[in-house]
Amino acid sequence: MKNALICTATASESERLKIMLIELGFAEILESTAAERLVMLAVDHLPDVVIIDTSVSGGDWFHALKSMREKIKIPVILFGDALSSELIDKAIAAGAGGFLAKPLRKEELWSAIEVAAVHDHELKELKDKITALEGAIENRKSIERAKGVLMSLHGLSEPEAFRRMQKLAMDKRTTLLRIAEAVLLTEGGVNGSVAR
Repeated sequence: MKNALICTATASESERLKIMLIELGFAEILESTAAERLVMLAVDHLPDVVIIDTSVSGGDWFHALKSMREKIKIPVILFGDALSSELIDKAIAAGAGGFLAKPLRKEELWSAIEVAAVHDHELKELKDKITALEGAIENRKSIERAKGVLMSLHGLSEPEAFRRMQKLAMDKRTTLLRIAEAVLLTEGGVNGSVAR
């Protein structure tokens, strides 16, 4: 069951949008005329898409969009009379995934919803990849520091230090990272300046 959250400036715009969304298969449509309430509704109900009229509350929609995207990751579409490139850039930076000009058309609305959902999914995947890469880099730094400690304290070459850590990892049936952390805790503690 798909649900949507809409925030429009007028009752007629709200009715028009609700009819289109029902025709597109949305079973539940929540609505707000105030940008502040929009965030609360989004967090409480986790809609599949949020659609915001940029003429709502004289620009408060931007703060609502930013606040909402900081709390939850759902597709957001903006629509309005005149969407300047400056406004679009600002909205993209805040997390908007789609833009439509008034008057809204059902075909364009459906396309915008699909694009915003794909954009949101791709952004999440990209952030997950970045987090994984950052973790891998931190792990690599720990391994390099541990190699440095072994080289300094035991007079080993870099390949020898690495082989010693690999052998320990195999013998103890653990990861190279765990061995590196143990080296940094035990031997690195003897000479902390080397571990840094």
